[in-house]
Amino acid sequence: MNLTTQKRLAASILKVGLNRVWIDPEQIEEVSRAITRESVNQLIKDGIIKAKPKKGISSYRSKKIAEQKKKGKRKGRGSIKGAKNARSPKKKVWMTTIRALRSDLKKMRDEEEINATTYRKLYKMAKGGAFKSKSYMKTYARDHDLIK
Repeated sequence: MNLTTQKRLAASILKVGLNRVWIDPEQIEEVSRAITRESVNQLIKDGIIKAKPKKGISSYRSKKIAEQKKKGKRKGRGSIKGAKNARSPKKKVWMTTIRALRSDLKKMRDEEEINATTYRKLYKMAKGGAFKSKSYMKTYARDHDLIK
C-alpha cells in the first residue's frame, strides 16, 4: 500500500522529515483511507502516526579516547603529526628551562646559599646555555664549591 501522501502530510504537520514519521503497522488500512490534512491530523492525535525521536550523536567513543589520552595512551609514533619543534617549539622549551633556573638562582641567593658574585656568574652561565636543568646547575655549583 502506498502511504507517501499520508507520510508527507504527517511530516508537514509534525514539522519533521519524512524519515522520522512512524505509522503503526497494524493500522495501515485506516491510514490509507486518510487523504486530507484533517484526517491525518486526527490520526496523529489518536497516536496512530507519531514522530520518531531525534537521533543524537553519541559521545561515548570520544569520551573514552579522551580518558585514554589523559592516562598517556594513544600518543605513540603513529599519532604524532608535525615536527618535534612544532609540537614543542625551541623557544618555549628554552623559556621554561631558563625561568626555572633563574627562579632557583634567586631562591639560592635569598636563602644565602650563594653570594651576589656567584649568583651573577651562574646567571650569566645559565643565559649562555651552560645548564640544561636545575639539577645540572646545582651539580656544577657543588663541584666548583660555589655553594656555602
